[in-house]
Amino acid sequence: MKREVDQGEEQDLIHTKIFKTDEIDTKERFEACMVLSGVGDALGFRNGRWEFCYSGRQIHYELEDLGGIENISVQRPDWRLSDDTIMHLATAEGKIALNLARHYVECMKDMNGRAPGETCMASCRKLKPDKQHGYLIPFNERGGGCGAAMRAMCIGLRFPRPQDLEDLIAVSVEAGRMTHHNPTGYLGSLAAALFTSYAIQGCPVRQWGKGLMDCLPKALMYVQSQGRHVKDNERTWNYFEDQWKKYLAERCISDGESDPVFPLRYGIDERDKIYDSWSFTGWAGSSGHDAPMIAYDALLFAGNNWEELCHR
Repeated sequence: MKREVDQGEEQDLIHTKIFKTDEIDTKERFEACMVLSGVGDALGFRNGRWEFCYSGRQIHYELEDLGGIENISVQRPDWRLSDDTIMHLATAEGKIALNLARHYVECMKDMNGRAPGETCMASCRKLKPDKQHGYLIPFNERGGGCGAAMRAMCIGLRFPRPQDLEDLIAVSVEAGRMTHHNPTGYLGSLAAALFTSYAIQGCPVRQWGKGLMDCLPKALMYVQSQGRHVKDNERTWNYFEDQWKKYLAERCISDGESDPVFPLRYGIDERDKIYDSWSFTGWAGSSGHDAPMIAYDALLFAGNNWEELCHR
């Protein structure tokens, strides 16, 4: 008889089926993704002090006073996880749409002091995980925030192979629009999941942006196939894609093969201005398109240097 596997067994099966060689390294990569995403979140959040600071210069002054990245011990009470990691863990624990909805609703009970966004909270109140189709919410003209992108990395871990792309698109889009039913919001979820799958595959970082552009038409076809608020989604679709096309052209990596080109001066103040120029409302990183864009830009520049990645 075919038996049902538990979550731990399922994860082990994913590892062995996807990567027949170098299993230990692969497992370490999966674990590092989950742990370091939480570390990065706690660093950037700093109990709300840095997340809501608009000045990169001020943050770096304070970081220097703390002795730099290498001298920070990321632990409570000074370095709590924000709402982003709590919802990321909820995504990782959920397997299907209704389970995701249930975990999202449940995790709202653990948001004290974590600064969850208004869109996430309001949307979670609309989720009805005990009812059929209770994970569906209406289209939201103001649902373009970064919350969906922040919790989607683990979807790329669940669907890391090229042949998993259709599942990755479906799950990242649906998980995203449970709270951010607007393409600018839930396509950030797709970007985070897709880039994580590329990282697991070992694809060069310079190729990821073009891969996202190649994936967007498939994502639109998926949204159209589901028949929910199709006209609203089509009407607002182009903003995310247009902004990413501009960014890839700015970095000269639209072809996915060229090395990225950065400004000759690209320090803290220059980055603040450039990040702001990519934003929707002047708050850099607060939307679904520019949150993964800034992270991608940092990865392109920092390479394998963790400290440099954190600085950017």
